[in-house]
Amino acid sequence: MSVQVATLELPGSGLSLAGDRWSDPDAGDPRGIALLLHGGGQTRHSWRRTGERLARAGWIAYAVDLRGHGDSAWPADGDYGMNAMTADIRELAAHVRRSEPGVPMALVGASLGGKVSLLVAGEDADLVQALVLVDIVIRVETEGSRRVRDFMRGAPEGFGSLEEAAAAISAYNPHRKHSGNLEGLKKNLRLRDGRWHWHWDPRMFRHDGDDDLPGGDSPVSVAIAKRSRAAASELRCPLMLVRGEQSDIVSDEGIAELRELVPHARVVDVNNVGHMVAGDDNDVFSANLVDFLDEAVASAGSATGPFPESAGKRA
Repeated sequence: MSVQVATLELPGSGLSLAGDRWSDPDAGDPRGIALLLHGGGQTRHSWRRTGERLARAGWIAYAVDLRGHGDSAWPADGDYGMNAMTADIRELAAHVRRSEPGVPMALVGASLGGKVSLLVAGEDADLVQALVLVDIVIRVETEGSRRVRDFMRGAPEGFGSLEEAAAAISAYNPHRKHSGNLEGLKKNLRLRDGRWHWHWDPRMFRHDGDDDLPGGDSPVSVAIAKRSRAAASELRCPLMLVRGEQSDIVSDEGIAELRELVPHARVVDVNNVGHMVAGDDNDVFSANLVDFLDEAVASAGSATGPFPESAGKRA
């Protein structure tokens, strides 16, 4: 098999999104399309190995930079609210459907991308045939969310070298294996005035306090949680949650709430990894993802609906 990857400019809601598309032209009719949405502060490049794995398994994979991230446009009005984010993905999904007619579609979202994916899938039942959430639920742990946000805010003046950036990543995620190759960091950093800066729009953070943290009691946080619960309760397509065993974002209580809202949810714990599941143990994650999506496509073509959840599954 010969996997091909193309870099594309894709439509969002009033702005353009940068994306990569993986496919295997020798695989025949595609099994489905997977739209891969990264977490806050990441870029589409975090999905590279997953995209390749999906293409080898007969899927078409699209990974996009969310607005304000990577090579995607920064909105002139600085709008990074959930309405804007979900509008982007609906516009993107509609474009992909026109480009790949008649092919089943799945949303795969990590962290922030998962929040957006849940809203899109739950609020538009006909849009996608499967949903995968990567280390994100509705009820998230405040301390873990604070760590993520503090890391993203931690170097407003940038880094003097790639080695400094790598050290900051290691301090945030000490359990992650590092290859020692710093070249990959250049996909997430940009050199400006002699210093390396994370490649996202700093306007994504409007507050200095903790009131904007997920799970907080600010009006915005409460409204997003309420909307997410409503979307989850309407979800009918197969759902898999992949949690890192060492995650400080997703707790057993958060999983219990999700299962109450989505009784057919399948939960997989990946051993010895944290919040960055797809990057921490990509081979294990990708294998579970392919198996689930293949099964989801089969169930979507039957009259039985979503397949039953598998309690306590580990990888």
